[in-house]
Amino acid sequence: MTQPTPQASAVQQTTGRLSLRGLRVFVALEEFGSVAEAAKSLGISKSNVSQQITAMETGIGTKLFDRRQKPITLTPAGQTLSLHAHRVLATVSIAEASLAELNLASLPLLNFAIIDDLDASLTPSLAASMQAKLPRCFICTFSGRSDQVTSRLLSREADIAVTASIPAQMHKFQVMQLLREKFLLVTARGTYSDNLDWRGQLGQLPFIQYSDAMPMGRLVSAHLKRIGHHFPRRFSFEASRSVIATVAKTGGWTMTTPLSILDSIRFKDSIDIWPLPFTGLSRQIYLINRMDELGSLPETLAQQCRSLLQRDAVAEFARLAPRLGDAIEVYNETLI
Repeated sequence: MTQPTPQASAVQQTTGRLSLRGLRVFVALEEFGSVAEAAKSLGISKSNVSQQITAMETGIGTKLFDRRQKPITLTPAGQTLSLHAHRVLATVSIAEASLAELNLASLPLLNFAIIDDLDASLTPSLAASMQAKLPRCFICTFSGRSDQVTSRLLSREADIAVTASIPAQMHKFQVMQLLREKFLLVTARGTYSDNLDWRGQLGQLPFIQYSDAMPMGRLVSAHLKRIGHHFPRRFSFEASRSVIATVAKTGGWTMTTPLSILDSIRFKDSIDIWPLPFTGLSRQIYLINRMDELGSLPETLAQQCRSLLQRDAVAEFARLAPRLGDAIEVYNETLI
């Protein structure tokens, strides 16, 4: 019987140490440069990360990381392995996506979550599209605030989410940008003029704000604080319709977005819409799903969302506020 050469034995030992799990740990440590952050991103312990890397280095017979550096950096051997590790994991991701595509036909349940501002305009069309692609699937939808929608995605109570809040561990998700919208000034009809000093005018009107319990409320509050504008707190609400209705009833003002204005369209004859007279603020809307799940379905839904938003939301807001048509734009970009 032929004995393996020393070189062949070394290759066998090295190959045995290069598991998919080990490569994922290797790539995470390369990305974050910190054992603690790599462990957090993978949902494992710091000791597990260290053990995986040590086992790989022992099997290969050389160091992959220079731990004396902060952040941790790759050695020349680590740089060589990095090229192959990324290729291997990309190939595995493609294979997993193809298998997920095959499994979609038998998917029994799909949970979909969407922000309130888009529920009425997008959900019916998207539900019909998902039902056509998944005829045997029960589709369950949820609408709420951005933080609630994203929380459901993180807890696996939602498979696909349309939200303005990106999860902290972005690398675990596919994030597709759908829309960017600027915040605007909304005032009660006839109470404000852009030809006069805006500070004096807004200072005399009640400021109707979104509750700080909401992502939008916290975003607006942080922005006003950052640019040094302080207005007396009079009212706060969680629903856009309540905010804009109160603006109309009390002769007040607020900062809000085109989608929120469209969601409160019945008050259009009682309000005026203006560009912000101070430093601008915007938010993005995304379609997010867990990486390597559901095949091509998320991309299909993202493209349909963009088409519906362009046809309905963007066009309707341009009719409502022709001078502010650039305040809402559809984006066709995958961030991750």
